[in-house]
Amino acid sequence: MTTDTKWTVENSIPDHIKNLLNEENLSSSNYVSIFLQIVSLLKSQKRTGWVDHGILECESISDHMYRMGITTLLIKDPKIDTNQCVKIALIHDIAESLVGDITPFDPVTKEEKHRRELETINYLSDLVKKYDSERGEEILKFWLDYEEIRTPEARYVKDIDKYEMLLQCFEYEKKFQGEKKLDQFWSARTSVKTDEVKGWTEDLWQRRQTFWETISNK
Repeated sequence: MTTDTKWTVENSIPDHIKNLLNEENLSSSNYVSIFLQIVSLLKSQKRTGWVDHGILECESISDHMYRMGITTLLIKDPKIDTNQCVKIALIHDIAESLVGDITPFDPVTKEEKHRRELETINYLSDLVKKYDSERGEEILKFWLDYEEIRTPEARYVKDIDKYEMLLQCFEYEKKFQGEKKLDQFWSARTSVKTDEVKGWTEDLWQRRQTFWETISNK
């Protein structure tokens, strides 16, 4: 991960997409394909936290976002608009398509990370606006909702982000059959705020406790 503070969206776009952007007489529909090709970069980028802990065959950023989207459909709270939650879940990490998955252990400050992601989401929003102004504004709005926790739906998705990560963490711990204990991730459970997701998280925590007790007794 580069620490270059002059990072820009333009220097992070792959050449094959730059070539498309440089074509003459682009139609509004062309921008749909260009936007989706940028988004597709999420499919091939592995989640940094797992790679940093030696799990090389791990989920991609889009894997994480997809299961988050499915999880939001399970919210029972009648006050919560799950349609908004699905959109927020599918958009919340979309800037990582060009920025990458920066963790707190990377040599990039929190402020610099935010600058890069904000620049990217504005760029992606503007791309979509060339096809549909309303859809482009919506992408930016839901990203900001998540980033600033501006709505109850965003709060839920923030919690589901942590829950999905912990579920994936437990799945990796089980996969390695006690050879890899990923304690450092589990502090995230104390940051979950909503009662519903807190219940899921505590159930997961108890199952993990039972798993490790079983391993230690072998």
